[in-house]
Amino acid sequence: MVFTRNILAAALAACVAMPVFASDIKVMDAYARSASPGAVTGAAFMHLTNTGAAEDRLIAVASPAAEKVELHTHEEDANGVMRMLHVEDGFALPAGQTLILERGGKHVMLMGLTAPLTQGEMVPFTLIFEQAGEIEIDVPVDLERKGGHSMGHGSDHGVSDEG
Repeated sequence: MVFTRNILAAALAACVAMPVFASDIKVMDAYARSASPGAVTGAAFMHLTNTGAAEDRLIAVASPAAEKVELHTHEEDANGVMRMLHVEDGFALPAGQTLILERGGKHVMLMGLTAPLTQGEMVPFTLIFEQAGEIEIDVPVDLERKGGHSMGHGSDHGVSDEG
C-alpha cells in the first residue's frame, strides 16, 4: 500500500511539473484546492506564460467540478479590508510574460462544487483565451500545498516578465 501511494505521489508530482503547451500559451505549476473536505467552493492556481509575439487575454474558465467558475482577484477597499472580486473582462497576458494565478491574488474560483476536491485527483478545466481559444488541462488537487508557492517568480500584480 505504501509503495502504491509513493508511485501515485511520484506520478502526481510529474504531472504538476510538466508544462502544458497549446499555441503560444504555456500552463505550469497548476493545482486546485478547497479550504476543507466539506467546502462548497474551491480555487485553482497556475502560471500562464505567453510565448507568442501578441498579447492575449484569459477571458473565462470552465470545469465540470463546479456549478459556476469565475476569474477572481482581491482588492483592498477604503477601510483596508481585502475583498474578493469577480473579474468579468478577464486577465491580460502580454507577449513574453507570465500571468501568475496564486492564493491571495488572481485565481480561478470554483463555486458550487459538484463533488469534494480530493487530494491527488485530477480536475478537468477549459481555459478560454481571446486569441489562443480553448485549452483543456487536467489540474491535480493539492490540499497540502501551503501558500506562497510561485516558483520564485516575482508577482507584479499577477504578471511577471520572464525575460
